[in-house]
Amino acid sequence: MPISTRKEDNFALNLIDINTMPLLTEVKDKIFSVTHNNFETLALEIFQYQAAQNPVYEQYLHFLGINPKEVKKVVQIPFLPIELFKSHRVISGSGEPQTIFESSGTTGTIPSRHFVTDLSIYNESLLKGYTHFFGDPSQYTFLALLPSYLERQTSSLTYMMQYLMDINPNGDNGFYLYDHDLLASKMAQLISEGRKIFFIGVSFALLDFADSYQPDLSNAIIMETGGMKGRRKELIRAELHQVLKSAFNAHHIMSEYGMTELLAQAYARQDGLFETPPWMKLMIRDPNDPFAWMPEGQTGGLNIIDLSNINSCSFVATQDIARQTTDGRFEIMGRFDNSDLRGCSLMYE
Repeated sequence: MPISTRKEDNFALNLIDINTMPLLTEVKDKIFSVTHNNFETLALEIFQYQAAQNPVYEQYLHFLGINPKEVKKVVQIPFLPIELFKSHRVISGSGEPQTIFESSGTTGTIPSRHFVTDLSIYNESLLKGYTHFFGDPSQYTFLALLPSYLERQTSSLTYMMQYLMDINPNGDNGFYLYDHDLLASKMAQLISEGRKIFFIGVSFALLDFADSYQPDLSNAIIMETGGMKGRRKELIRAELHQVLKSAFNAHHIMSEYGMTELLAQAYARQDGLFETPPWMKLMIRDPNDPFAWMPEGQTGGLNIIDLSNINSCSFVATQDIARQTTDGRFEIMGRFDNSDLRGCSLMYE
């Protein structure tokens, strides 16, 4: 099928054609330049593509008795249960994986697997997402305290941080396992030089570090990714942040919301309220009816649209419980009781 030369036709036809070729630059540009005004149109077009070119999603829609051609609004789109990333190869199109991200899981559980057929999309999503919230990453020195993730070679979070570090390979960026003395020494050096620090860590490791060291990080970005891994007592986010703010003389502790099954990340810059980049949108489903929606301010299951997931599935029903605020931000309240503990899950009471 030839690709139309009419600008208004290009997107839909490109989506049809890319099942036999890499994602076209024009489609990728549309994803990362999407606005509130055209988000729904783009999401519906991606839905139609994935309904036809993702065998797992196509079968799921068939079991539900959904005719994709009758879906005219985003609220009518069925969201793929996130559990299927554990048991199925969720790929849209005919591309082969360039890498496979795996969740950490816990002993005895099956990890989720995200087959990424175009790493350039993930690179663009994480870079533009980071820049959207924090500015140019080359201005920062990244210090990552992620022991539980570094011990695996398939962590998307480790890949994410390595990619950001490589943008400014100044020799001072670094990952740290359990060498807190070395980390504290590097922090002291950077602080004395007036350098901008981005310090990110899994929650239990940040608390372990804070037990022994209290550097003045009042001018740094400090970000927790959640996860006690059973190594410390679970804390609600407010308690965790208060401990870290006191230890590091910080005004705010930021949070990252990401998962193996998504290419986009959301960030909470303060107060534990997460914001999404323009190509990511959340919806709160009724906990008693997965196809009904909760009004603003009410708590329910978290469904996520991630348009950058075009090569897997952009419509994912998570196991997290969330509440959306009137300004579009969201707060993670916990997880459903029957869900597996997730390595990247955020603290809940």
